Amino acid sequence: MSEAQCGPAAKAVSMRLIDTHVHLDGDAASWEDMMTRSAEAGVGAWIVVGGSEAMNTAARAAARRWPDKAFAAFGFDRHAADAGMGSASGRVTAILDEAAHENVRAVAIGEIGLDRHHEPRDDAAQYAMMAEQLALASQRVLPVIVHSRDADAATLSALEMHRANWSGEPDRIGVIHSFTGGLTFAQAAIRLGYHISFSGILTFRNAGGLRQVAASLPSDRILVETDTPYLAPVPVRGRPNEPAHLGHIVQVLAEARGEPVDAVAEQTARNARRLFLGS
Repeated sequence: MSEAQCGPAAKAVSMRLIDTHVHLDGDAASWEDMMTRSAEAGVGAWIVVGGSEAMNTAARAAARRWPDKAFAAFGFDRHAADAGMGSASGRVTAILDEAAHENVRAVAIGEIGLDRHHEPRDDAAQYAMMAEQLALASQRVLPVIVHSRDADAATLSALEMHRANWSGEPDRIGVIHSFTGGLTFAQAAIRLGYHISFSGILTFRNAGGLRQVAASLPSDRILVETDTPYLAPVPVRGRPNEPAHLGHIVQVLAEARGEPVDAVAEQTARNARRLFLGS
């Protein structure tokens, strides 16, 4: 598959897509235009994901601004592991309570997780912070949005313990976002009840192995995301990413699976509604 093949065909997506992983910065004025472009591209809803104080605040503001289009997830990711912030779960609990007071519904805890590629020095702190937020997700019965990079075994260990403590619906436990792992890792996560989400990385020239993984997974466990503002897909690599680019990812996912684009669009949106909204 050449990079040029991934472009214009994205316009063929006619279903209402759901971008399951969007990070927003503090420039709220730019969100309006982004939402307009998103709607024009057939993307009808975003999961706006935390990970830091700033991103949690932005997720809350977006969900307050568009209660039927932007849905908030709150958490602290691996970057905060050595920040001396104290209890991550305590801070997330406070954010959840503040959001509820504003009638902002939290649909997940995240993003949380482990990264031994970029930040191996904080391994123990990352794991401890992830574990306490998994415990909070169990307590609140909220899905988790999990980052995992070069940490398959440790991630699965944490998720297995979380599965043992999970009292919610088995298929609403969470998602491994922006998946870059192998088939064995994906299948193990799916057995534990997790979804697998694919980002713009799926469209990259060197991602043939990842496309093979995507082709092998059950249709009711796949999601799509932009990871805005990161990981812009082909053919818009090198630009800031945004939800309007999601169709390019759906197009490549459909090609990899040998399925119609609209069918993949509809299925991934259905999966996202089920996981995050319970509908």
